[in-house]
This record gives sequence, C-alpha cells and structure tokens, in this order.
Amino acid sequence: MTAQHKIGSGFGATTTADDVLQGVDLTGKLALVTGGYSGIGLETTRSLVKAGAHVVVPARRPVTAEQAVADIPGVELDELDLGDLESVRGFAERFLASGRTIDIVIDSAGIMACPETRVGPGWEAQFATNHLGHFALVNRLWPAIAPGGARVVSVSSRGHHFSGMRWDDIHWRHGYDKWEAYGQAKTANVLFAVHLDKLGRDAGVRAFALHPGGIITPLQRHLPKEEMIERGWIDEDGNVLNPEGFKTPPQGAATQVWAATSPQLDGLGGVYLEDCDIAEPATDDDERSGVKDWAIDPGQAARLWDLSAELTGVNAFAVQDSQEPESR
Repeated sequence: MTAQHKIGSGFGATTTADDVLQGVDLTGKLALVTGGYSGIGLETTRSLVKAGAHVVVPARRPVTAEQAVADIPGVELDELDLGDLESVRGFAERFLASGRTIDIVIDSAGIMACPETRVGPGWEAQFATNHLGHFALVNRLWPAIAPGGARVVSVSSRGHHFSGMRWDDIHWRHGYDKWEAYGQAKTANVLFAVHLDKLGRDAGVRAFALHPGGIITPLQRHLPKEEMIERGWIDEDGNVLNPEGFKTPPQGAATQVWAATSPQLDGLGGVYLEDCDIAEPATDDDERSGVKDWAIDPGQAARLWDLSAELTGVNAFAVQDSQEPESR
C-alpha cells in the first residue's frame, strides 16, 4: 500500500472541481456518480460533464434528480436505492446489459447522523447505505469497470475519526449513537478502497478514499436546526457561520474529482486523500485532519471485505477468472 504522505499536488482546500480539471479531457469517458444530483455530487457531475465525460447518475429520487440535472447535458439517470440490495442488483443488471464500460466510479451518495433506522434484514442504515450498498454496487458492476485505467473513488469523511469498526456490534443492536455510527460507516468507506485497490491493481483498476471537507449541503438533512446552531455552523436565520472553514460545493467536489481524474495519482492507490492531496497519518491529538490507522489497516480492510461479501451475497473476486460476480 502506498504510504500516506503528501505529494505536493499544488492544490489545496480552496481548489474547485473545475480547477483540478483544467487541461483534463474526459471525452469518451463514462463516469458513474452515486448521489450525483445533490450537494457535492451534483457539482461533481457538472464538472465531469464540462470536461467531456458522459455521466450516469443512479438516483433514489429520480424526479428530484431529473430536476437537479435538467440544465446539464450528457447526464443519464436511472433508479437506485443503495439501502435495498435488490435495487442495486436491478441497476447493475440494466447497466451491464448495455454492454458499456465504466472509466470512473465515484461513490458520493450517503446519509449522515440519522436517527436509528433499520434497512434490509435489520441492518443499521448508515453502514448499510454508505458502505454495503456501494460494496454491492461496485462488485456487481465489476465486469464493466474498465481494466487498465479505471478508478473507483470512495467518498469518506473526517467523520471516520469518530469510530473504527465495531466488530462486536456492526449494526448497533446494543445502543445507538448517530455520530459514532456515521464514523464507523466512513471508516468502512476507507477500508473498502484499501482492499479494492489491492484486489484490482493487477487489472489496472485503482481505488481511493477521501475527505471532501466540511460543506453545508443536504447531507445535513437529518440534523435538527438547533443542533447545527449549537455546533456553531449556522445562526438562528440559517446563515452559515463558517467557524470550521466550510467549503463551497465546488470546493467540496474538488478532491473526489481530483481522485478520479488526476494524472498525479497514476500508479498510486489505496490511499486516503484530503484537500486534493494524499493525507498524512492523523496524530492522536488531531481531530481535524489526516487518516486514522484503523481506517487504512490492511488486515481490517480484508476482514471487512469478507464480512461485506457474506452480508450482501456478492463478491466479484471470489472465483478466479470469473466474468460474473458470485452470488449466493
């Protein structure tokens, strides 16, 4: 695994998605962006299209998505609910039937700090939606993910600092904390990229995880206004106070677009990024930057992969030389 150390990209916290795409031609490339119709996902879609890519946006709310991308040419919508594995299967089967290949996957959709919610067979919703849904999606789409250059980008968060993997209670059946549950899901996003990169690199497919930065977007939909006021994010009138250096959506989209397209990352993978660079390891007293050891541990990444394959019933790498994901 590539060491977690900055490479001096020349970009930073105020870089926008359009900035990192200067001089990058994505004509003829197909990108799939989950959550690509809201918040930083929408900005990601907009920038990729501007650079010439054809963007597929799977959407849990197709009508909302259609309205959001109406002014962006070259966007293709389809229905997908990451919290429903049958929906994931249906989307993947429809896409595979088209015979196309995917050059970029950006797993940008997610939920944050929601009230205790159960999906599927009683799974905790943040872990199920943010991680398991994307795990199943990428594995089912693996036959279409282009060898020799495709990238898979897993959008994590600084929230991974809140919790490592709770191996003894993954689904929070014994007490629930919305922020720690979010932290576990975001740790899972990083571990997913670590192990996917290990499995995919021989085929030339590389994976990255990242923290996009703090951005006020619809991701905060589950947070009471009072809580955001108490945290100092907004005032009584809903105005952003920016005490933590909140980014604009175009700035928030920059790191995932950089991860998906930058030639500076050629030959690299399995690393966690922030502010359009590789992040440094987090120190014990730093809660604002860097990556925690538990999120990039290869042993934990392999353990999570095996557990996720067991839970979802899909693993593209279970059978050598197989053209189809194994389902069981």
